[in-house]
Amino acid sequence: MIWSYLRGIVASKYAALVLRICVGCFFIYASMSKILYPAQFAEAAANYRLLPYWFVNLGAVILPWVEFVCGLFLVIGFLSRASAILIGFMLILFNIMVLINMYWGAPITCGCYDTVGEPIGWEKITKNIVMLIFTIQIYYFDRLFMFRRGGLADPAKIRVTPAVASR
Repeated sequence: MIWSYLRGIVASKYAALVLRICVGCFFIYASMSKILYPAQFAEAAANYRLLPYWFVNLGAVILPWVEFVCGLFLVIGFLSRASAILIGFMLILFNIMVLINMYWGAPITCGCYDTVGEPIGWEKITKNIVMLIFTIQIYYFDRLFMFRRGGLADPAKIRVTPAVASR
C-alpha cells in the first residue's frame, strides 16, 4: 500500500514539474555570479588542479552560460530532457572533482555560487547526489511541456485529429 503510494509520487509528472522548476532555479542562481565574474570563477576552477590551464579560462566563460541555459530551459519546460542530461553530467563531473580534491586534502572552496563559495566536503557531495536524483526523475517522468499544442498540457491527453481529404 505505502509502496504504491510512494511509487505514484515518484513517478508523478507533477513532481517532475516541481523538481524541474527547483533544479532550474538552482542552476540559474548558481550561474549568475559566474557569468558576472568569470575571472574569479576561473580562479576557483584552477584551484581544483584537474583542468589544463589553457582550458580554465575558456571553461570559466562557457560553463556558466551552459548552466544558465539548461536551468532556464528546465524552468520553462523547453528541451527539459536534454537539459536534465547536461545538468546530470555536470553534477557527476563536479562530484568527481570534489572527491578527488577531498582525497588530496585540498583546502579549497567549491566555487559554486559566488566568489567565496563553500568548502568542499561530504555535504557538497550529498547535495549534488540529491540534485542528480532530481534530474533522473525529471528525465524519466517529466511529461508536462510548455511548448506543445495546448500550452502546459499532458501530451498523452492531447488529441490529434487526422486531416481528411476533401473533394
